[in-house]
Amino acid sequence: MALLIVIVGGVWGSVGCSTVGYYAQSVRGHIGVMTVARPVPDVLADPATADDLRQRLLLAQRIRAFAVTDLALPDNASYHRYSDLKRRAAVWNVAAAPPDALTLKRWCFAVLGCVGYRGYYDEADARALAAQLQQGEGLEVRVYGVPAYSTLGWLNWVGGDPLLSTFIHYPEGELARMIFHELAHQVVYVDDDTMFNESYATAVERLGVRHWLTTQADDAARQGYARLDQRRQAFRALTRQTRDALHIVYARKADAGMDANRGAQAMLAAKAEVMARFRHDYAALKAQWAAAGAPYDGYDAWVAAANNAAFGVQAAYDALVPGFEALFAREGGDWPRFHAAVRTLAQQPHDERQAQLKSLAARAKAAPAVSQLWSLFK
Repeated sequence: MALLIVIVGGVWGSVGCSTVGYYAQSVRGHIGVMTVARPVPDVLADPATADDLRQRLLLAQRIRAFAVTDLALPDNASYHRYSDLKRRAAVWNVAAAPPDALTLKRWCFAVLGCVGYRGYYDEADARALAAQLQQGEGLEVRVYGVPAYSTLGWLNWVGGDPLLSTFIHYPEGELARMIFHELAHQVVYVDDDTMFNESYATAVERLGVRHWLTTQADDAARQGYARLDQRRQAFRALTRQTRDALHIVYARKADAGMDANRGAQAMLAAKAEVMARFRHDYAALKAQWAAAGAPYDGYDAWVAAANNAAFGVQAAYDALVPGFEALFAREGGDWPRFHAAVRTLAQQPHDERQAQLKSLAARAKAAPAVSQLWSLFK
């Protein structure tokens, strides 16, 4: 499940970062989302509201309140309204990377800075850009729908970010993850550092949902989430392993003992071998799930289309998460202190904050007492 910030804030910036047409679709798209938003109490009171939607909205309001009281997330206008978008995704993001690196192409915008994707409210527009990048620039591309995005709290004065039909029917734990993740973007956002922003929000969602399930959910919700998350973590571990292998392949592409042509051919051969091993290991993982009585093919499409852009996007969401989790443990599981520590970290230069997070993660991995993070919730 991808959770990225759509470029809406940039539309008020100076023209020159992108085309006027792109800004226009961003404005129209977000206005469309907000136009159909209704206050949750009104939807609940409407006799035409289906009972399953009514129950999900009530649950979402409980989760929203918990985010404020227990996770120190913002108490504002966001997630008190509901929008039925009548489509499968809120926006479609385009990511791109060269054939010999996992470094995402970046787009820069006024106010927001630079990010490693570009968002569209129309899937056809996203795919048109992807084709242009692939054919015109020779990049590997990924187009993916995302169920939610954040306006970083800047539009709370006009109603904030609404709950959306694209995620309201998620299982309880997943719904909580979504809301916690998006609210985290309103706490800390660093220009030009997608990995920092997304890893922080992912850490908040993981830590937050653990606390929610421990204190608020029933056994069925806890067990359901545990099954889903075990599968997700196994798949993410496989993608991390593959990213590490690809990094090694690309680092060796300029072997001094080969001419450029031979080096490129060797790199492509090694890359193909890594990708073949990835798909083989994924098939083995699926077989394990099936043998355990829980067959699942939800990652099949991702694996079939996996490329540098897909792995680059994945890295943005999990590369720095262990460091943030270690920071949370260092702060004694105190949410206000944790958020304050992240704000302080965000003021450091890019390389310094990355180094600090990696150091925290390494120390936590080496210290059994620190690694027992979940004891903080007991």
